[in-house]
Amino acid sequence: MKFVEEIVVEEFLPTFRSMLAEALRDRGLTQHEVAETLGISQSAVSKYAHGDVSRRAEVLDDERVRRLVEEVAEGLATGDTSRVRALVEAEVLIRRLEEGDLLARLHEDAMPELAAHDGYVRIHDPDSDLRASEAVRASLRRALRRLTNTSGFAGLIPNVGSNLVACLPDAAAVDDVAGVPGRIFDVKGRATVPGDPEFGVSEHVASVLLSARAAGADARAVINVRYDPDLLADLEAAGYDAVEFDAEASGDPITEALAAAGPETLTSTFVAYQTGGYGIEPITYVVGPEADAVAAAVVGLLGA
Repeated sequence: MKFVEEIVVEEFLPTFRSMLAEALRDRGLTQHEVAETLGISQSAVSKYAHGDVSRRAEVLDDERVRRLVEEVAEGLATGDTSRVRALVEAEVLIRRLEEGDLLARLHEDAMPELAAHDGYVRIHDPDSDLRASEAVRASLRRALRRLTNTSGFAGLIPNVGSNLVACLPDAAAVDDVAGVPGRIFDVKGRATVPGDPEFGVSEHVASVLLSARAAGADARAVINVRYDPDLLADLEAAGYDAVEFDAEASGDPITEALAAAGPETLTSTFVAYQTGGYGIEPITYVVGPEADAVAAAVVGLLGA
């Protein structure tokens, strides 16, 4: 794990300071004066002067960095620019270079996982999409671990496989919903999760979640398990409302059935189910406000 601040400290600042020290020396400042101006030791200035500090080519060649170095060096040498203003100008440039620019690219080089997202975002932004999507994926990992560590869960997986999905707060499409790529299958009595949760990989179960939301449910997660009248009775006995829909009906039967059931049914965690049809396996869907809630309902069926 590499922080963008580490890129600034390890990659940008040594190069920037060496360029600034060189520019100040070119304007007649002594090694001692350069050290005092930059707030660094004379030995550091000496290392810069003798090329003993590794410099990043991308920073050296960036015209904006070169221009700022010249402007700051000139101002510091003449006394027109204070150290505070020099710091502010450097900080402003750093913030700009962090946002989808030079420092963002260097950060992606150090953290290739960031390249999987649509453009670099400021990861220290508390409202960033990256933070929200990673929170969803983390909630799925926790819930999946709980389910797969519970004895008997594999027996609840239908023939088509299970999936546990969760969505972003304002989800409107399948790409806003994360799930298990390839579904969860029963492999010799063991629930097998083939990969880390990803967005846009579960069209069917994700569509169930979106349908529930369209009906007015404050739902953020869904899991599908096999349908069995006894399991359904156990869920209802545990306090979960259950709504049946027709899997062969046209349109959006889930949204229609849930909307008809009324808003009192769509609170907290509830169940939607269909009893099958021609070529359609009967399935039970546990719908809830978060992945942990639907996992808890399923684990409750197993007495764990």
